[in-house]
Amino acid sequence: MSKRVIVNISKLTQKHNISLRELSRLSDVRHAALSELSTGKRGNINFSHIERIAEALNIKDIKEIIDLVEVED
Repeated sequence: MSKRVIVNISKLTQKHNISLRELSRLSDVRHAALSELSTGKRGNINFSHIERIAEALNIKDIKEIIDLVEVED
């Protein structure tokens, strides 16, 4: 087993009742980047994206945005 950081884009959009496109507009993060983060297709996480998402949604705890999960090797 290894660990992997995931970004909870789907949970965030549901919790805040907004679309991915709206989150993109609010956070000034490209829609494609958010989509890749939400599906796990993006291997790198840009901390400025995390900061902008937190700012846009007024999130105080980074654990709302990212999780550390165990995955099969």
